[in-house]
Amino acid sequence: MNTQNTAQNNAVALRARLRQARNDIPESQRSRGGLLMRGRLFTWLNAVREQSARQGTKVPATVAAFWPLAGEPDLRPLLQQWADAGIAIALPAIRDTDAPLEFRAWTPGDTLECGPFNVQEPSADRPALRPDVILVPTLGYTDQADRLGYGGGYYDRTLADLRQAGHEFTAIGIAWNEGLLDEDYQPAPHDERLDAVLTPDGWLPEPPLLGPGAPSGGVVGSFVLR
Repeated sequence: MNTQNTAQNNAVALRARLRQARNDIPESQRSRGGLLMRGRLFTWLNAVREQSARQGTKVPATVAAFWPLAGEPDLRPLLQQWADAGIAIALPAIRDTDAPLEFRAWTPGDTLECGPFNVQEPSADRPALRPDVILVPTLGYTDQADRLGYGGGYYDRTLADLRQAGHEFTAIGIAWNEGLLDEDYQPAPHDERLDAVLTPDGWLPEPPLLGPGAPSGGVVGSFVLR
C-alpha cells in the first residue's frame, strides 16, 4: 500500500518516528555528519561557481541557509566561510501562517530574533533577497529528492511561489541518513520536489547543475570528505 503525506494516512506518526530517529543520532555521528555535509556543500558550490564563470552563465552569489533547530544539521561554520568569501547569505523568516517565507540578508555577528516555532530570524529591517541556492531543512526524503517537511508547508509555498515568479534557483534538502523514506512513499500533490538532497552519505540523486562525474569527495581546505 502506498504511503502518502496526508493526515488520512498517519503523516503525523511518520514525522514523529523520523524526529525520534534524528534525535537518537549519537553526538559523535552528528558532528562527523555535519562536517561531511559542510564539506560537500563547500566543494559543490565552488565547482558550480567555477563552471558558471567558464560558461559565461550567472554565477550563484546568494545562498539561503537556515539556523538549525534542535536535531537539525548545523551548517553555521560553513556560512561563516561563505560570508568571508563574499557570498551573500540569507536566512528564512516567517511573515504569516499561510505566506511564503521571506529570505532576509544575514552576516556573521548580526543579532537574530526568535520567530514562530523558535526559529531564529534576521530582524525585519534587513533586506529581502532572492537566493540562487536554497538549503532546505529536510526531515524525510526519497532517492528522487522528494521532501517530507514538518507539516507547516512553508518551504513548499516558498518554492512554488519562486518558481511561479520565474526565479531560477537550486533547492537542496539537508537531511540525516535516517530520514530516508520507504520506497512506496508518495508525496502529496502540494509537495515541491527538490533538485537534490544532501546527507552525510552524499548526494541524491546526484550533485545538481554539474552533471555526471561531479566532485563529491576528497579533501578541501579544513573539510575532509569521504
